[in-house]
Amino acid sequence: MSTVSYQVVEHDGGWAYTFDGVYSETFASHAAALAAAKRAAAEQRTPGETAEIEYETEKGKWKVERAAGDDRPATKVVD
Repeated sequence: MSTVSYQVVEHDGGWAYTFDGVYSETFASHAAALAAAKRAAAEQRTPGETAEIEYETEKGKWKVERAAGDDRPATKVVD
């Protein structure tokens, strides 16, 4: 099982959380960014419905896969 890590950082004159090089919106306080990161982490762990997904690979080939709704990653928030 993979682990998704959200990190709270200073950003654009305020605070944000980041994952995999992508920043959230900017929050006025560290506490607000931390609370938002915790919400995002909790939502990432929430199971969903099993579904078929279709996507195009980098080489332009289309693939269809079954995405299990209960296959959720572990999450953590780094402060």
